[in-house]
Amino acid sequence: MNSIWEKETVLPQYESLKQDLTVDVAVIGAGIAGILTAYLLQKQGVNVVVLEAKTIGSGQTGKTTAKVTSQHNLIYHKLVSSLGTEQAKLYADANQEAIGMYRNLAKRCTDAVAFEEKENILYAVQNADAIEKEVKAMQQLGLKADLITQTELPFPVAAAVSLEGQAQFQPLAFLKEISSDLTIFEHTMVQNIEDRIVKTKQGNITAKHIVIATHYPFINIPGYYFLRQHQERSYVLALKNAPQYRGMYLGVDEPSYSFRNAGEYLLFGGASHRTGENRCGGHYDTLRKAAHQFYPNAQETACWSAQDCMTIDHIPYIGPYAFGMEGVYVATGFQKWGMTSSMVSAMILSDLILEKDNPYLPVFTPHRMHIGLSVKQAVKDTVHSIRGLTAGFMAPPRAMVEQLPKGHGGIVEVENKKVGVYKDENGTSHIVQARCTHLGCQLEWNPDEKSWECPCHGSRFDYMGHVIDNPTMEDLKYDSITEYE
Repeated sequence: MNSIWEKETVLPQYESLKQDLTVDVAVIGAGIAGILTAYLLQKQGVNVVVLEAKTIGSGQTGKTTAKVTSQHNLIYHKLVSSLGTEQAKLYADANQEAIGMYRNLAKRCTDAVAFEEKENILYAVQNADAIEKEVKAMQQLGLKADLITQTELPFPVAAAVSLEGQAQFQPLAFLKEISSDLTIFEHTMVQNIEDRIVKTKQGNITAKHIVIATHYPFINIPGYYFLRQHQERSYVLALKNAPQYRGMYLGVDEPSYSFRNAGEYLLFGGASHRTGENRCGGHYDTLRKAAHQFYPNAQETACWSAQDCMTIDHIPYIGPYAFGMEGVYVATGFQKWGMTSSMVSAMILSDLILEKDNPYLPVFTPHRMHIGLSVKQAVKDTVHSIRGLTAGFMAPPRAMVEQLPKGHGGIVEVENKKVGVYKDENGTSHIVQARCTHLGCQLEWNPDEKSWECPCHGSRFDYMGHVIDNPTMEDLKYDSITEYE
């Protein structure tokens, strides 16, 4: 399911790597975080190349709703309470500076980028107290936040916080323009990194510095990012004949919906869940029901979903990858705020590589340990991982393959083995191994996306076992049968 950005943007095609190279910097991942990092470095005269396993912008950049905002849900009250005013202000300042960077770059871009200044509004339908605390925290940090009780939305709110000077844009059009002068190799999957050598099937790249901007890091040890974050999915409808709103909106309590206009469309999002926990499906239908209630005359023209890395302390990991991996850097864990977080990543990582001090590094460094923000989520993620790892041994198959209706998937038994099966509309059963190729957790079927998903770390595969989303880098074993029909 393609987003409106993917439908309306024709991105250039790049060749794959064909020989060994030596460069200053190798950036792995051609999403907006990787491209921005490469762009800032090249502007400083650095010899940089970008490696992409698929095609430029084919990951989460093309699925985002592209809100460029410092309002990352109710983050500031948490940061002030747990980390103190100084650290919280650095987080706010970093993201406000990121918005300014986008604003300056957009001035050099064509109208296709559609950069628009907007106010961003967080609303609560029940918990006004949480909003009031957030307003006080934001004002304490110098953010010009306003407490409001009236909005443009088609339902009443208990309270909301508005922040001016935020923005929205067309992410793939922006990516296309800033990447035009970069050296990019598509269809070049990185297999490993050893001694500052990036290894691929097509050739090796020797680099002084290596940036891993692959959404979710693919190197497990060292770093242990699989213990420090999980992934979530959310869903979006593009609606015609819907209102034009002055601001961008996000709900902070249930039901939590996202609203932003994009030209003639209203992007209406929500229905989030942890990746791998959508066995029953129905999340698009939930949004459609709400959309019909709010906008009975609107027409759906597109629908898609996005995936977000969620860290245990709600702050992205940006900086040196791990002790013992000198010269290797990471940008991951952007929560649902990939636009500003990508720019913050580019700012911090380019400074590190250019040997410049960056005031924001202490907040975002992967080597931090924010105990007050981390413990509860770390325990929760550990429980999910244990459950996923033991599921195959403790739970029986949920059905026999002949019991699966057409158009459905699930964990079934074939020849006394537990496997994942999707039965298409023609009655062909598409069989994959039931365990993730990342760390072996049992997969779950997502009927909304017709994909296999890992509830532990968020790897995703299509019904034929091809990798859709990392951290895994290896397809599932696949077979097909028809004799049960």
